Amino acid sequence: MSVPAPVSAAQAVGEFLQSPDDLVKLAAFRKKLEKEKASIDVRLKNGVKEQMDSTRHGLRKLFSTRSNVQAIKDEMEGVDRMCSDEKIIVSTFDQISRVSMVHRNFEQTEEMVNNLIEMSEKLDSLEEMLERDSEDILGPAPNLLRIHFQINRLEAFRNTTMHQAKKSSKDVRATLTRYFDRLNKLIQAFDEYVLGLARNILPIVRAGHPDVIVKLMKIVEIEGREDEKAIAMKLVKKAAKMDVASKFRSMQANARVIKYYRSKLQKCIIESIQEKFNNAYLQHEQDPAAFLEDSVWIYQDIIRIEEEVTPCFPPSFEIYSLYVREYHRALNGTITKIMASDPEAGLLLVLHGWIKEYKKNMQELNVAPELLEPPLLDGGEQTLIEDYLKLIIKKLDEWTSNLMKTELEAFTTRSDAPEVDADGLYGTQGAVILFQMVNQQVDSAMDSNQGIILARVVEEVSRVMRSTQDQWTRLIDAEFKKQMEKPDEVAGGLVEYCIALANDQLRAADFAETLSGRIEPLVSEKYQKTIHDRLNDAIDGYLDVAKKCIQTLIDIIFNDLKPATKQLFQPPWYDGIVSQIIETMRDYMSDYQSYLNQALFDLLVEDLLDSFLVTYITSLANAPKLKMPAAADRIKEDITAAYKFFGTYKKTSELEPRFEVLEMILSLLEASKSLVFLSYWSFAKVHGPNISFVENLMKARGDFDRSAVSEVMESIKRKAKEEELTEPPEPTIMKKIAVQGALSRFLARS
Repeated sequence: MSVPAPVSAAQAVGEFLQSPDDLVKLAAFRKKLEKEKASIDVRLKNGVKEQMDSTRHGLRKLFSTRSNVQAIKDEMEGVDRMCSDEKIIVSTFDQISRVSMVHRNFEQTEEMVNNLIEMSEKLDSLEEMLERDSEDILGPAPNLLRIHFQINRLEAFRNTTMHQAKKSSKDVRATLTRYFDRLNKLIQAFDEYVLGLARNILPIVRAGHPDVIVKLMKIVEIEGREDEKAIAMKLVKKAAKMDVASKFRSMQANARVIKYYRSKLQKCIIESIQEKFNNAYLQHEQDPAAFLEDSVWIYQDIIRIEEEVTPCFPPSFEIYSLYVREYHRALNGTITKIMASDPEAGLLLVLHGWIKEYKKNMQELNVAPELLEPPLLDGGEQTLIEDYLKLIIKKLDEWTSNLMKTELEAFTTRSDAPEVDADGLYGTQGAVILFQMVNQQVDSAMDSNQGIILARVVEEVSRVMRSTQDQWTRLIDAEFKKQMEKPDEVAGGLVEYCIALANDQLRAADFAETLSGRIEPLVSEKYQKTIHDRLNDAIDGYLDVAKKCIQTLIDIIFNDLKPATKQLFQPPWYDGIVSQIIETMRDYMSDYQSYLNQALFDLLVEDLLDSFLVTYITSLANAPKLKMPAAADRIKEDITAAYKFFGTYKKTSELEPRFEVLEMILSLLEASKSLVFLSYWSFAKVHGPNISFVENLMKARGDFDRSAVSEVMESIKRKAKEEELTEPPEPTIMKKIAVQGALSRFLARS
């Protein structure tokens, strides 16, 4: 298996800085490397410390064991030398030794028989005490040390007895095993009780019994020393000569089972912490945010551990570090579960803020950073923001897609009449539903107390709004086109739905403006501009769609008026065709006014007036020969009728400036050849030169022959050049007038 060659620092830098533009990112790259280096340094430091502590502890144990082994070895060798020395050999030593052994065996046999007789009574008492103490695991445990002392003595007796019975018959060993079965069960029950206490250290202290933990630690220390002795003896048996070791029956008799209480206690503490976090998570599994909100118990536990639990433990246990480290790891595991449960967008923000608060609180508690490894979510809590925004985008797109599918289908099919609101206006629920979703996401972002998150959410909200606006614009164009091209094949009610949509878009603009006013003061100037610009863009988009609806309503009117407008300034016009046009507009306006928002209706009146004037003036600009003065009289009547109609909806002071252009054009038509220039001068100062329009108008005058038109236009053009007439600063209605050439007018009439 090939090992990849190590990448040098120069190569790593070279891969990042591949173009001169990458130098701009140098500071960010350096910051990233420093952050990675700091993280690695902390992990290395923590790992080295743990390894050094473990090595140091092992060496201490090893040195202590070696000293003990050497001392025992030296003593045994000394005894062996004494026994081998001829000077101290006693001729009757073998007899004395046998007698001594027989005496010792009698004593041991008597002691064993007495112990076997008394053991049942002792077990009764111990079982009763253990049962009483076990009934309340959080209780004072008054018999804990007494039970442990008695069990230790009985256990030693059992070990000695079973060791001596190794050379006995199988039946004897089986009988002893059955006899000690009750003791074995008691030892097992006591071990379970001790481990139960270890799992409930914090609750016991909280219940007011720290002395129980002190007793527990005493037991753990005693058992630890006994474990060390047993291990040392086993090492001596391996290291010393077997014939020397066999002379010491105490070594043979010690058949102790190593209990490892200290490691078991630590394991129980870790398991209890994990169980506590699991239970807390399961309690709020359906609402992980509630788990975070109720997590103050974590800090309360750490404070109690430092103040009340730590004094109960020997310093060598480093119990505070153990608890804090395992609390952090269990918390990290719980947060990992939350992230794996496909959390809602709002929860991601809550979690992001909670992790920041957790770090701050742990600093205030003076918790060492090395105890908070690994970092929550591996230090990637900032990715929660990106995950949140991705989820917001996904949800907004999904919700908006479903909403627009329903709204567009209703607009296209128009199977039912639009809804009528409390004010008697047509409308839809689209804006209300959309802004319920928008406000929900904005409120969630506001809870993060971070301007950048709120600004990013507003950007996405604005994008979604603009998307819906584009869809409405395209649909309106498509539906109007179908209405014009195939009116018999499309559903009716386009007018009503355009009114409803216009009202809805205006309402959405109001909602967006309210939203902007609500959140802008809550962020710094850095983000105010972004929020203001994005929401203003959305507001403009809503108003544009509303205007599109208004223009469509006007286009529908003028589509119906096409036969009449084509007759303007044609022979039928002299009979008063404008009155028919005005009556048609009056009918439409009556329907519009009943269901259209007043602000939009005012805009409709304004745009309708503009469209009427453009249509009228354009027709006049491209008119055939006019019968003078009958044409001028008819124009006056048309102006009066139109003025009266629009005066129904607008004030006189607002209408006069709008109709002034017709008065000026009428003046051009009525002026004599010698005075046309004066009328033109008044017209041109307001609307610009408009030479083509004026020339067509002069040509249309039936009282001017070709030479008169040429003479008038030469005078006008010369004067316009001398006075350097230019277009007005602000375009006027004349900018919308399309003046056709002679050929175009001929083809149009044909």
